[in-house]
Parts: sequence; structure tokens; C-alpha cells
Amino acid sequence: MTAYLLLEDGTTFRGRSVGASGAAFGEAVFTTAMTGYQETVTDPSYAEQLVCFTAPMVGNYGMADERGESARPHARAALMRRLGGTEWADWLREHGVVGIEELDTRTLVLRLREGGAMRAVAVADEDALPVPEALEQVRSQPPMEGQSLVAAVSTPRPYVHSERGAVRVAVVDYGTKRSILHRLERAGAAVTVFPHSASADELAGHDGVVLSNGPGDPEPLSDEAETVRSLLGRVPVLGICLGHQLLGLATGHRTYKLPFGHRGANHPVLERRSSRVLVTSQNHGFAVERSEAVEATHVSLYDGTVEGFHFPDLRARSVQFHPEAGPGPHDAWPLLESWVRELEAAR
Repeated sequence: MTAYLLLEDGTTFRGRSVGASGAAFGEAVFTTAMTGYQETVTDPSYAEQLVCFTAPMVGNYGMADERGESARPHARAALMRRLGGTEWADWLREHGVVGIEELDTRTLVLRLREGGAMRAVAVADEDALPVPEALEQVRSQPPMEGQSLVAAVSTPRPYVHSERGAVRVAVVDYGTKRSILHRLERAGAAVTVFPHSASADELAGHDGVVLSNGPGDPEPLSDEAETVRSLLGRVPVLGICLGHQLLGLATGHRTYKLPFGHRGANHPVLERRSSRVLVTSQNHGFAVERSEAVEATHVSLYDGTVEGFHFPDLRARSVQFHPEAGPGPHDAWPLLESWVRELEAAR
């Protein structure tokens, strides 16, 4: 049974189906992380995406429930050069994720770097959906730009993640990863998770507010950005990934769609004040435009986009990268702990 990946420009990559049956439509992207395949496909920031892994073998160290970043997969397909184990293939089938191996992932990544992330479809059986029919369907799909996806991945109602802690932290769930919640808990925070639509008044009664990561374009999230604007100066705010972009929008900065995104665990970020370079874990297709403003504390050494903000007068800061490092290097680990300690000192 021949499987294939079809890009919107008509480029076709054939391989072998190792996951669920059917066809998965979405945006084709790639990640350069060498590990963390389970964390990747369960990260809500990968909603509506078909993920190509640049690592030559994927699935070689098995699966474990505790490694999931959410209760279910959000990526629609896993695209690989070589399958590394049957446990990974069984998991993909069980969870309805299309998986294709024996793809020419090197050529695919070069195509996405040259042409940008594209609408695409991963098809488990070419006989069930021939390429000409699939191409017509791919081109009818909406592009990622302009899509608001947080409502589909956010919790529908508040819940308590951890009851005990020296400070009370509210996490606004735009698609939060479990590892962020666990890191806050280990840092000494009592954590309550709120829906993306939570009001500023609901959140401001806490010692601090975390704006989480999440999928899609930040630009359509006007209500969420207005809530962030209403929080500024009332309570300490920490934004992560999409939360960083929303803080940028709330403070007059602009966002835009990157050609092929920042996804992987080897992204260098310059901390301007210290000139220190952090190697970071990232997963985003949109970014805050370059800025020389004093509040832009971190920048990407790949393209100069803003990777961090600090607004002392507003008691707000943010990072585009993932300080919880789930998975990834630990250069940015101290950021969450130091923020929680600041909350404790301010009580």
C-alpha cells in the first residue's frame, strides 16, 4: 500500500503507511529536534499541522504516557525517513494519526525552506485518494494565516492543576503544554488553568498570570489581546510563545507569518543585556517583527525577530521560546523559577 504526502504546489513524496488509515489535511512543517517525537505530536501548538521530523529515525525509544504534552495528539500526521519502533507505529494508529515512513525528508525540508510551509495532505493509501483528487482538496483548504485555533485546544472551564504553593498563578490556556504546568508546580506555585476566554477580572486576583503557548495566527485573537492589555499593570504577567506574541500585540508591536517557522530544539537566542546566547526549544509559525525598542530583550540569531520582552513598569515579560524545555536544552530553565521567586518576594 503506497502512502504519499502532497504539497499544494503539486510536489508529491511517496512512502509507506505506518500509522492510521485515511487522509490528513493541514499545514506541512518540519522540526529539527532530534528527540521528543511524542511531545511534538501531543503539543497543542501543532494543531492542524503535518510534522516532518528531520531526525533520520523516529520512534526508537518507545512511548510513555508521562511524556505527553496533552491528553491527545494535535498534529495530524507524522512524516519520517525511517520508523524506529513498532510501539510508536501502534500509538499513531491507536490515536488516529497518519504516519508515513520512507519519505525523502531531506528533499521535503529543502522544499519547505525554499517555498515556505504549505497546505498539504498525508494520504495513507493512494488507491483510496488519488493524487489529482487530493490536490484539488488541498488547494481548497484555508491557509494557516488568519486562522484562530485556540478555542479548539483550550480547556472549556477552569481547573486546578496544583492546590499547594507559595504563590497563586493563573495560566491562560491557549494550548498549554503539561510541562509548563509541571515546571510552575515544581517552582512552588499553586496553579489554576483558565480558558482562553477568561476575563481580566478573573485572572487579576492571582499573584501572577502566565499566557501560554498555542497554535495558529495571533492576529485574529483581538479579544485575547485586549484581555492582556487590561491585565498590564494590575498583576505580573509572563507570556510564552503565543503568549509572547499576544503581549507584543497588546503593547503596540506587530506579528507576521514566518516563511517556514521556528521548530526544533537548537534555536540560538541572544539576550541583549548580557550578550549571552541561549540554545532554546521553539515551535511557532508566527513571530513578532524586529524591534530596537528597549523592551525587546531577546532576539533570534537566525532572523532577528523578537524573542523576549520586558516591561518593568507594566510588570510584564515574555519569551518566544519554551523555558520549560519539554523537550529541549535547559539553557532557559531558570526563567520560570526566577519569575515564581519574584512573585513570592512581592507578596
